[in-house]
Amino acid sequence: MKRCRNRLYTFGGDHMSEKSKVYFADFRCFPMRENLPQRLARLIMTAGFGSIDMDNKYVVIKMHFGEPGNQAYLRPNWARVVADLVKDQGGKPFLTDCNTLYVGGRKNALDHIESAYQNGFNPYNTGCHILIADGLKGSDDVEVPVSGGEYVKTVKIGRAVMDADVFVSLTHFKGHEQAGMGGTLKNIGMGCGSRAGKMEMHSSGKPVVKREKCVGCRACAIICAHGAPQFDEEGKADIDINQCAGCGRCLTICPKDAIAARNDAAPAILNKKMAEYSKAVVNGRPCFHISLVIDVSPHCDCHSENDVPLVPNVGMFASFDPVALDQACADAVVAQPALPGSMLFDEACACNKGDHFKRSHPNSDWNVCLEHAEKLGLGRRAYKLVRI
Repeated sequence: MKRCRNRLYTFGGDHMSEKSKVYFADFRCFPMRENLPQRLARLIMTAGFGSIDMDNKYVVIKMHFGEPGNQAYLRPNWARVVADLVKDQGGKPFLTDCNTLYVGGRKNALDHIESAYQNGFNPYNTGCHILIADGLKGSDDVEVPVSGGEYVKTVKIGRAVMDADVFVSLTHFKGHEQAGMGGTLKNIGMGCGSRAGKMEMHSSGKPVVKREKCVGCRACAIICAHGAPQFDEEGKADIDINQCAGCGRCLTICPKDAIAARNDAAPAILNKKMAEYSKAVVNGRPCFHISLVIDVSPHCDCHSENDVPLVPNVGMFASFDPVALDQACADAVVAQPALPGSMLFDEACACNKGDHFKRSHPNSDWNVCLEHAEKLGLGRRAYKLVRI
């Protein structure tokens, strides 16, 4: 059980019978009183952020910088609030995310940082620097054990995430086409996984070659320690899954992005693996979590576009418990009517309510992730909402 200035940061035993506190503030602001950054800072400090010992500590702030073209991601102004509070407490903050599996603006560290700069994430706006946690090609990761893991016993986490002394998540709460919703556990679990880790969550762990893209350069064969890449008479590669160890190194080395994850994990398995990855990330060190229910897009910020928000903006939430935080945010979204013009709005329906995430992505159930996370002792779904 880890303590920091008399505050508990792990959950289990007798404490599991208690409700976790989730702090909430809406987006209402009045002239000459308090602006939104000041309101977020007050929320965070009221929730207990100031009780964490950050003096001369490295503090990682995990967030999503937004795929170029997407306009729903959290703006750098929000990150500045958190970074400034960390520095006020003597900490050394940095923003981070890990590289993506897919081809886009964030598949390697150079493109990732350039994309972040395009979206306004520079030291002058955020008050701190960016480090891409899994390195240049997404292969700089650390094997971390999962206490109580059922689907993975060890996970592959970006090294910079695990090198930090204190972990803070800053989440844009939204929908997600595979997980159902993209909340705090999605931000932590999927977001902190290296490229190999993301492949492990999305698939059975065995990559596949897109034959039309393969140029027969054999870079995959050079990097593979198990002889899994095989080549036909045209020089095109294929992966022998009986030889493949699922390390994902071939994904990072392929110059044509011809190797990809199979995406064959069922949504329920994906959600459970995300919970186990999250457990490994936060276990054994001080953590704090912030989630903004704003611009609730139906899809992930990894898309290079964003649709009309599903519901009106709700507010900002903060807690030491990531499970309770996700539950509170989900409850808040479900309680809202669908926005006119959104993919869920039906002019013939008077209520336009319901579980908006399940309506958006009927093949996914976001509850699975929270249920599994609670089972792992990552937190509790029962919460008490404290309004400020």
